[in-house]
Amino acid sequence: MKATGVIRRIDDLGRVVIPKEIRKNLRIKEGDNLEIFVQNEEVILKKYSMMNKINDLAQELTDAIYTFMKHSIFITDTDNVIAASGPLKKEYLGKSISDFITDSIKRRDRMIQNHFKELSLTIDTNLTCSYVMSTILASGEAIGMILIISEDEKLGESEMQMASIVSSFMTKYLEQ
Repeated sequence: MKATGVIRRIDDLGRVVIPKEIRKNLRIKEGDNLEIFVQNEEVILKKYSMMNKINDLAQELTDAIYTFMKHSIFITDTDNVIAASGPLKKEYLGKSISDFITDSIKRRDRMIQNHFKELSLTIDTNLTCSYVMSTILASGEAIGMILIISEDEKLGESEMQMASIVSSFMTKYLEQ
């Protein structure tokens, strides 16, 4: 565990303020859920993601779709690429998503970019590609994104349908 040197007092309602710099570094925003753990004498706060409980399923889905479509496919939560298949897997799996993808999730985007355009998938990376994206919803909240990317072919309606099917499946799975 890394010490920050920050000390905060708990107020009369049991609240504690997490410093702005820590929230910024961990990408914790107003309205985000935090999971609370107790270990020995320590209270541990962790940013909560519904998607964490389905990482294995997400990876199996991307692998299955890649064998059929032969385009890179990514599944994200609101912070990271949690599953990936295809030639770009090693470069992007586990990386923090870009502000563009975060904003697309918040807007609940579902779109086809069938012309080659620069895409910022993760922080500090840009990729010229054609792509489709479909937001994953659970309990009415936007919690992630499905992206199918091609660096050499224009993507179209069949890839958009696949992304929509996967996001719908994940929505139904998470709401069970």
